[in-house]
Amino acid sequence: MIALVSAPSNLGLRPPLPTTVPGCAKAPEALRGAGLFARFAELGARDAGVVLPGRYADDPSPGRLRNQELIIEHARRLAGRITEVRAAGDVPLVIGGDCSLLVGAGLALRTAGRFGLAHLDGHTDFRHPGNSSACASLAGEDLAAAIGRHWPAIADIDGLGPYFRAADVAHAGCRDEDEALAEVDRTVGLTIRASEIVRDGAADHGRRIREHLDRAELDGYWLHLDVDILDPTVMPAVDSPDPGGINAAHLADLLAVLAPRAVGAQVAVFDPDLDPDGRYARLLVEILATGLGELGRAR
Repeated sequence: MIALVSAPSNLGLRPPLPTTVPGCAKAPEALRGAGLFARFAELGARDAGVVLPGRYADDPSPGRLRNQELIIEHARRLAGRITEVRAAGDVPLVIGGDCSLLVGAGLALRTAGRFGLAHLDGHTDFRHPGNSSACASLAGEDLAAAIGRHWPAIADIDGLGPYFRAADVAHAGCRDEDEALAEVDRTVGLTIRASEIVRDGAADHGRRIREHLDRAELDGYWLHLDVDILDPTVMPAVDSPDPGGINAAHLADLLAVLAPRAVGAQVAVFDPDLDPDGRYARLLVEILATGLGELGRAR
């Protein structure tokens, strides 16, 4: 069955304003209030508890991430919870939180074999020390860290990096103007822009991703979703809304193709502080219940 793990970490994001903290740590409970856990319970899912982060500190300095030790500690504990869920025969669905959660998922899977990654995100999240002097916030650098392109402290925790091989990654959803797009095109196994999904529809591109990742030499694949893949006219309640995204039907279709063969998934970057009346939480619940309801069922 699906096991929902709350991971309310905001440690990988920059502060939205001085002396404030990112609101995405509130996402699991906001989505619970909007009916997410109840909807999944109707589908037979269970609540697998919460993995709490440390207190946000905003302490970046040259050569290190903001909240670096806290992120590493949380990644280890999240990896432990994901491992426990999978050992019980269940499929983890991690409700975050920000994209730094990918490191915890990568740690868990790296100890279990060789897994692929479907990285659905409105940005490539590929800033790293080799292409930028502005590294500080892991939520914009998670894909680079996951394939070993970041500082060893975050990309090689416990000597387990890279958590995913670059060839075993499919990224979908970035905008045509993404500054790291050319490098990602050269590096990972498959890249699909949001504009291609809008032009062609989601189902065919979902099948391309699934075919790339559902290979005999892999033990399965993890599904990462940053909800800023959606156009801000659809989902403005995110940290970095950029025009040119996909719509709700596209995302639900993409998830529905990928979810049944995934070994688990995570949802990141919804910010309830930007959703005062809860309308976007309710929309996201509908997308996730439709798209992820069959998570792991075909494995």
